[in-house]
Amino acid sequence: MPDPLLAVCALDAFYGDFQALFGVSMQVAAGDAVAVIGANGAGKSTLLKSIAGLMHSDDEAIVFDGAPIGGQPAYANAARGIALVPEGRGLFPSLTVEENLQIGGQLKRTGPWNLKRVYDLFPVLAERRQLPSTALSGGQQQMVAIGRALMSNPKLLLCDEISLGLAPIVVREIYARLPAIMGEGLSLVIVEQDIAQALKAVQYVYCLQEGRVALEGPASTLTRDAIAAAYFGV
Repeated sequence: MPDPLLAVCALDAFYGDFQALFGVSMQVAAGDAVAVIGANGAGKSTLLKSIAGLMHSDDEAIVFDGAPIGGQPAYANAARGIALVPEGRGLFPSLTVEENLQIGGQLKRTGPWNLKRVYDLFPVLAERRQLPSTALSGGQQQMVAIGRALMSNPKLLLCDEISLGLAPIVVREIYARLPAIMGEGLSLVIVEQDIAQALKAVQYVYCLQEGRVALEGPASTLTRDAIAAAYFGV
């Protein structure tokens, strides 16, 4: 078996004296989509922040593309090809849609994603390119956040709470774009509370419960009962 693109091994994470992750391990193969599910406070966002370099960890706890990166800063991991779509989107309110997208291209990594490709993926953004990001709906802002991440031409795309606060029809519209994104060969990790949507979009699932992996397995084999038991710790 080839080495995974991402390997997290016995990762601990702390906020001061508070420990948020306890020995979490996971793998993501090149070209695969993985979901991380769990209740609020389970450690899902902390896991993504650690992978992205927003939280410090031991070097060997996170290996990306063959290199240990646990102790590396976020800008270095972004240059290596890790892009995070943060919870809450993190758009710049004073900038237009297009300016927000262009920020993602500042790394100048080579690859298929540019403004035209993002506008092809999300045509509504092309229509609103000169509007401030605050003038967009929540779903459109999420599209900008995803597009900005794609503009960095990542090898690994991390999406934190992709459906948070969005109407079901908008969530389905965004998830419908994921095959086109995956078609370019990148790997995907989705943190999601909409379990049904996540299971449809990924090959493998990790369920966190109180900072630990309570369940993992192929999405096609996990039962509702097993997920519920791991999700709620019952």
